[in-house]
Amino acid sequence: MKILVTGATGRIGSRLVPRLLLRGDSVRVLARNPVSTDSFRKQGLEIAIGDLLDGESLARAVHGVEAVVHLAAYFRGATPDEVQKVNFDGTLALAQAAVDGNVNRFVFASTNLVYGPGHGTVFQEQAPPQPDSPYPVSKFAAEQALMKFHQTQGLDLRILRLAFVYGEGDPHLAEGLRWFRQWNPNQQMHLVHHADVAQATILALDTPGIVGEIYNVADNEPVAVGEIMRLYGENIAEEALIRSLNPAWHQLVDTGKIRNELGFHPIYPALRDAVSAGRL
Repeated sequence: MKILVTGATGRIGSRLVPRLLLRGDSVRVLARNPVSTDSFRKQGLEIAIGDLLDGESLARAVHGVEAVVHLAAYFRGATPDEVQKVNFDGTLALAQAAVDGNVNRFVFASTNLVYGPGHGTVFQEQAPPQPDSPYPVSKFAAEQALMKFHQTQGLDLRILRLAFVYGEGDPHLAEGLRWFRQWNPNQQMHLVHHADVAQATILALDTPGIVGEIYNVADNEPVAVGEIMRLYGENIAEEALIRSLNPAWHQLVDTGKIRNELGFHPIYPALRDAVSAGRL
């Protein structure tokens, strides 16, 4: 399959692209800076110089590809306006280019944060999202707009709502310690390993008959943040045990749909499995 990947230099993209190449896909990546493309070329990737906010460059980028995997997004260090422009406006521009270019398949990486604060709920895909900060607000708005593209222009859309992604040298879990230190160590959160993000993405690319579907992507079970803290040698204060749980990060999700419909089975069902395998 010939695939355009956006966000290929990011944490998810840089781990997904080698897996696509390994299984024999032809991969084109969208890159804004020609100077940063040397490593791509050495991997045998095709480079499309362009930007999500430049419609002409997107038309060139999607020309001749069979599928788009849209990972690029603004999150850390971006202003609300930048988040909206890239995550919403840029996504719509890419979808329009895909429709105009007769691209067969469009996989969109969203987030389980779109569900909003959780109060003990295990969210299924049909739960009404209530995002409460700029990043998930922009992602849910993009989901809705993409659904309209699907309904009105025939975009072959598949949406993946990813849990907190970790593994394979990604510092994401360690970066989370600045929040975890402030929480009750019994607070539960849902994770998903990079290997399983790749598995879900490939299943979304390959499975026929799932147009317009949304799938939660997460480990088989959530983890207490105290377990993450102990993994990094963090001390847990006694008073932390009486802190209230933080609903803002309590997006626990049901993964029955992706398991039943796509045959998704996590390679690392829980954090401890990735630790045991040395894949943290």
